[in-house]
Amino acid sequence: MKKKAFQSQPQKVFNKSKGQQPERIQKLLAQAGVGSRRQIEKWILEGIIHVNGEVAQLGDKITTHDLVKLRGRPVKLAGKLEVNTQVLVYHKPAGEIVSKKDPEGRPSVFKRLPRLKIGRWIAVGRLDLNTQGLLMFTNDGELANKLMHPSKQIDREYAVRVMGTVTHEMLERLVNGVELEDGMARFEDIQESGGEGINRWFHVVVAEGRNRVVRRLWESQDCRVSRLIRVRYGTVFLPPGLPAGQYQYLEKKEVEALKSLTAD
Repeated sequence: MKKKAFQSQPQKVFNKSKGQQPERIQKLLAQAGVGSRRQIEKWILEGIIHVNGEVAQLGDKITTHDLVKLRGRPVKLAGKLEVNTQVLVYHKPAGEIVSKKDPEGRPSVFKRLPRLKIGRWIAVGRLDLNTQGLLMFTNDGELANKLMHPSKQIDREYAVRVMGTVTHEMLERLVNGVELEDGMARFEDIQESGGEGINRWFHVVVAEGRNRVVRRLWESQDCRVSRLIRVRYGTVFLPPGLPAGQYQYLEKKEVEALKSLTAD
């Protein structure tokens, strides 16, 4: 007996007659600050998002008139989409995690952030436990998704203290590209910035947010990173007078500059 080919579930368009142009569910929820598009897609695949009583599917299109529930709780889209985009910069200290919950009870960056009346803060990328410096948050999930998307190739600059003997040939390899366990990686730029002997500072630029990529690149050359500070993300710099554990909001013109980086 011949088996039937697998067919994916058809994409649905809800509330076509309401006069509002439907959008893909993951895009609309991201714009409303419910989460990043990647996180929303994960929730859809887990079956914890419902639209008008039905389990949502990737690619379904909705409007603000649809009844959307996340884990059984209604999401008020209309009110959230009226909120202006906000972005803040946070000076993350070493020892804080970029997650809201941690089974080990370590301090979270989210505990330091101001409360939002509508929506939630979404981290633009991550910094590992021992990395400090610039971390951005926004209430606009679509903006967060674009800023993190690999296709945008947005620069991230780090100040890094390296322990080990660093040669000119080594720096050339790091700029030209090194094969890591998950593929080729490279620094877009390397500049020496102080120190001597086996304990030197460099400023490096990467155009991706791969996990621990800065540390792994140096480790590939038998050097150890003893301190790592992110000082820039795209057009946004870590404010020089901002103490660790504190935040400040970006001005409207700075937010617009960020948006221009992600324009299609």
